[in-house]
Amino acid sequence: MANVSISNENFSDFQDDQFHLNGHEEGELVVNGIEDPWFEHIDYADIDSFYSMFGPNNDEDTSDLQVRINLLEDQQQSISDWMQNHFPTNTVMPLQPVQIQPTGEIPGNDDLQTQVPERGNNSNEKPNPFSLASLELLKNYGRLSKNLSEENLSTNALNFEACLGNRHKLSMEEILRVAAERYIQYSTRKRDGLSRFIHPYGSALSGLCMEETRDVELVHHLIATVEEVNNQQFHLASKLISRCMWVASDSGTPVQRLSFYFAKALEERIHRSTGRYTCTDEDRHLKYIKTKSLGTNAASLTCHQLIPFNQVMQFAAVQTIVENVKSAKKIHLIDFNVRSGIQWIVLIQALAEKGDSPIELLKITAVGSTEKENYEVTGNTLHSFAKSLGLPFSFVIVFVSDMKDFKKESINIETDETVAVYLNFILRTMIPRPDCLDNLMKVVRSIRPTVIVVGEVEANHNSPSFLNRFIETLFFYSAFFDCFEDCMDRDSPCRTMIEEVYFGEGVRNIVAAEGEERFTRNVKLEVWRAFFERFGMMEEELSESSWYQADLILKQFAQSSSCDLHKDGKGLIIGWKGTPIHSLSIWKFL
Repeated sequence: MANVSISNENFSDFQDDQFHLNGHEEGELVVNGIEDPWFEHIDYADIDSFYSMFGPNNDEDTSDLQVRINLLEDQQQSISDWMQNHFPTNTVMPLQPVQIQPTGEIPGNDDLQTQVPERGNNSNEKPNPFSLASLELLKNYGRLSKNLSEENLSTNALNFEACLGNRHKLSMEEILRVAAERYIQYSTRKRDGLSRFIHPYGSALSGLCMEETRDVELVHHLIATVEEVNNQQFHLASKLISRCMWVASDSGTPVQRLSFYFAKALEERIHRSTGRYTCTDEDRHLKYIKTKSLGTNAASLTCHQLIPFNQVMQFAAVQTIVENVKSAKKIHLIDFNVRSGIQWIVLIQALAEKGDSPIELLKITAVGSTEKENYEVTGNTLHSFAKSLGLPFSFVIVFVSDMKDFKKESINIETDETVAVYLNFILRTMIPRPDCLDNLMKVVRSIRPTVIVVGEVEANHNSPSFLNRFIETLFFYSAFFDCFEDCMDRDSPCRTMIEEVYFGEGVRNIVAAEGEERFTRNVKLEVWRAFFERFGMMEEELSESSWYQADLILKQFAQSSSCDLHKDGKGLIIGWKGTPIHSLSIWKFL
């Protein structure tokens, strides 16, 4: 298919603020003797069961002693075997990034292959491993069994030290992995609450610089804290949080920044559990909604210019839409999360330059339930840009107070219009409210669009297990803090604002809240695939031209070598140093 040239000019006048990444994936949990089916075994025959898995009542009951004992026994039984399988003596470095080529075969990614959930009834069945070994390490950590071989752990530690000569600076993921392994090793020597921290590393980490050693120790303390919180040892956990906060900082190294927000979130979880929490979640949620608004603040613009994820996703998405509406005279684009509308600047420019078959009208319908005034600003901006290029343009706002009330009749679709639907980071917001998600998909199906483009967060922050959810969130956000360290100055006020408002709030909600109060619940692409199949949707292959656009935009960033593009089935995964960040997939109805 012919490649459509898309320019990335004019981005300085717009910005996007979709950097609040909340989060999802499979996890292990036994609640009342029943294994959670959503993360291990999905019954595809019952849509009601599917939705019930999203509900707030599936959260782990940490007050149930037997549940915690069962989970602890599973962790103890599996950790020794896992260490043998996933930490061989010649493997200590994380996954290396893979660069997509502009032409030729699209590379696959065995490391990111999803595991299709299967139906099962055995509550004692072992969970499938995470896609990244580093996540599996902490997923299964806990009080180690006495027969865990300290000799093997020491060998791994010394083997890692041997690789430190003539090396690059450790990434965030590498620091987390080292800290996790050291935590597991020294947990076997624990005699009382804090004795393991008197001198936890000794000479085993002598090859690290002072900053890296301090960062490893900080993460070590953080992991110990989350275990004590999970075991409801709140007095000891509070002491560990105090130790973390001695070193953690919202303006220090990326590990210190990451630890600062996670320690604060753990502290809030303790306050919630002990009845000392005073701030209402309604107030926090209103703050979160406001920060997600479409404004044109400097922080969002700076992120869009310096961080590659959004632009790569947007250009690949626009290329896909252009290819699917290339013969249309009237194009109707329905966007359920338009925000600043920066993504449609690219589309408007591409369609305006379509000299061989000029279109008669580009109509964008923006559907939303908050910040209506910002939609109007976005519409005026896009209209002015389209007018400057001589492109017939219409912008329509469909404002609904609640997405469960959204109907097909809410959108005016003419018979001669070719319809495309853009669902970018919007479906995840409806996971806590399955009635809204169900209604949206039914309305989209009734519209029968030519193409549906779905962009989502590629992480699992929806696990009912607090431990699993914490570890997933820790590694996911570590990639962002690592990215910001490479792409932005430490003292940048824009960086500080994004980390505090977007990342900090995301971490807080995932870690501290439970039940209906936990509205940040992302799931991975493999889970969305199972969901879409229930509505008769078929995934389409992302075209070579879309891959080319994604790779072309990525190479314009200074840190492009740290950002990797991978093929997951028919979709695209963009990540940072091996950690998946976003997914892009293309769908049509059968």
